[in-house]
Amino acid sequence: MSTEPVRIPVTLPTGVSDVSGLWARAQSPWATIALAHGAGAGMEHPFLAGLADALVADGVSVLRFVFPYVEAGRRMPGPAPHAVATWAGVQAWLGTAAPGPWAAVGKSYGGRMASVACAEKVIAPAALVYLGYPLHPPGRPDKPRRDHLPAIEVPQLFVEGENDPFIDPRSQFDEVVASCQHARVHWVADGNHSFEVKGARRPALDIGAGLAPVVGEFVRGVW
Repeated sequence: MSTEPVRIPVTLPTGVSDVSGLWARAQSPWATIALAHGAGAGMEHPFLAGLADALVADGVSVLRFVFPYVEAGRRMPGPAPHAVATWAGVQAWLGTAAPGPWAAVGKSYGGRMASVACAEKVIAPAALVYLGYPLHPPGRPDKPRRDHLPAIEVPQLFVEGENDPFIDPRSQFDEVVASCQHARVHWVADGNHSFEVKGARRPALDIGAGLAPVVGEFVRGVW
């Protein structure tokens, strides 16, 4: 397996730009996934690297990429339209590099921005996978990020830690999932927002790799 650095053109409201990506084409691939990072980490985070490597080993080609704020060296996410435009650029890039159906997968912020892009019909993936959907800021269930989710028509998988403060209270999260057209949840027992389990320390690389079968099984069921 080899991973190739690529540049992905993105049309922002401020003009045409591009962002960095890492493209790993599987041998005889049966699926393609675009994998986005969370707000506080880029595409080379060990969690994403472990997940991507395990998926590629299972026959899934994976494109990792960064959002413009990371490309510019900033820590805080930029405007939502910039992230949506980045997802559009990713879809266009895959249309040339790997024509055919693809799935959008994102850790926290990256998954939420994919859901917004899909709800606005900017992108048309075959499926969406959220790795820790940030329903609200921790301790602020009064500020849910939910209104767009019922508009999404493709199958959605929420991969969630049972102790994730971004989806507490659970009853609110359950209501949101029930409002979606096609959605189900995979629970990580005792996991937090990073899928870490108290008292069972594991490297982020291994945690990501461990979720590859969950993501792969869901995507396989959609194809």
